[in-house]
Amino acid sequence: MPLTEAGIYAAALRLIDADGVEALTMRKLATALDANPMSLYHHVPNKEAVLRGVTRMVGAQFRTVTLEDAPWQERIRLLATDFRTLAHRHPELMAYSFSHQPDFIQPDDPFWTALTAIVEAAGVPQSEVSEIAALMVAVVIGVLAAELNGSLHQWSTLKPPGSDDGEDGDGDADPDPADVAPEGPDQDHMFRLVMDTLITGLESRLTGDRDGRDAGL
Repeated sequence: MPLTEAGIYAAALRLIDADGVEALTMRKLATALDANPMSLYHHVPNKEAVLRGVTRMVGAQFRTVTLEDAPWQERIRLLATDFRTLAHRHPELMAYSFSHQPDFIQPDDPFWTALTAIVEAAGVPQSEVSEIAALMVAVVIGVLAAELNGSLHQWSTLKPPGSDDGEDGDGDADPDPADVAPEGPDQDHMFRLVMDTLITGLESRLTGDRDGRDAGL
């Protein structure tokens, strides 16, 4: 079967999912495709180009349920959840993209197109849509990156200063095993909390803008 860019990207994604980005080499990719390594360079110039192509391919495959008649809060929650699902489907690639490819989201990507449409539907002025959407992306990606590299789990198990003290002031009191969560807070719950915070913040901003306009009448 002749080599194609799409075939190269698909094979590279399988290798990345299995062994990670660092393990991907042009030679391993050629072996997976049963091709001469030099023949790959007729289609892609180097590994970095392969990674960009794979990221664009995955981004173009993003799908979310369309709820045009639903409140914008529900739509944005679903969009973020579907983006999170995609990140966990290809954790090695997405973790790399989050930290090494600041341009991995493009204007024509389905995720960005859907997000900006929802932000505009929420009532954000057209001049601020891109800014608000960019901030939301930054927060969501930050949380997902922390999920994928284990930082979120690590941080969530840290205790506030003084939290080891018992209510009666006896710091040596043993906690009830039923109250201990060795795995840390549930990450699904934490992601919902992030989205609640983002949505509440935007609602407050929009309400403040409306009140300001009304006060100026």
